[in-house]
Amino acid sequence: MSNSNIPPAIFAIGRNYSEHAKEMGGVVDPNPIIFMKNPASVITDGQAIVIPTICQRPGPQVDWEGELAIEIGTTCRNVRQQDALAMVRAYRAANDVSARWWQKQGSGGQFCRGKSFDTFCPLSQPTRADRVANPQDLRIITRVNGVVMQDASTSGMFHSVEKIICALSDGTTLLAGTIILTGSPAGVGAARNPPVFLQDGDVVEVEIPGVGRVRNPVQSEK
Repeated sequence: MSNSNIPPAIFAIGRNYSEHAKEMGGVVDPNPIIFMKNPASVITDGQAIVIPTICQRPGPQVDWEGELAIEIGTTCRNVRQQDALAMVRAYRAANDVSARWWQKQGSGGQFCRGKSFDTFCPLSQPTRADRVANPQDLRIITRVNGVVMQDASTSGMFHSVEKIICALSDGTTLLAGTIILTGSPAGVGAARNPPVFLQDGDVVEVEIPGVGRVRNPVQSEK
């Protein structure tokens, strides 16, 4: 992605669907679990997710997380929940690619490192907010090599889009262009038995009908 299209910030919400929280051995928190991704991790449809050598040890660990992304259109702070959707410029399909060892063991329990490697934030082209009737009534489908891995509705979010914007902007300025990933439903690779992780040659696709699709091949850094 060109420098002009890199967002000023990427916030993300963890464990925002109860079934995903359960499969990962956690619970939904009454307050949003907030972390950040490096804006330089953004790629677009068709670009490769590259598994860096640092994520090839101690073993396979790179996972998919299909999500609805919000793009903030107006620099804002202390947004009331009833005004929150007016701050949204666009919605996108997103893949919160995650290196699980770096997320859980490699960085003292902080998520940012495992979520921020280059190419770890595929985003679809934006769909204007006025073309999305209800962000809490959207279907998220993630496919790996054509096989459906996640299929859920945004109605399953514990913290709604409105609540997320209200919470994030409380005492904090959200710059226009900021991307917010709203959380992933159940079906990630780390929770499967045995675990399934992305590997060289795979193709992963996140589709949100009415919003967009982002499809990316996977390559291992040599």
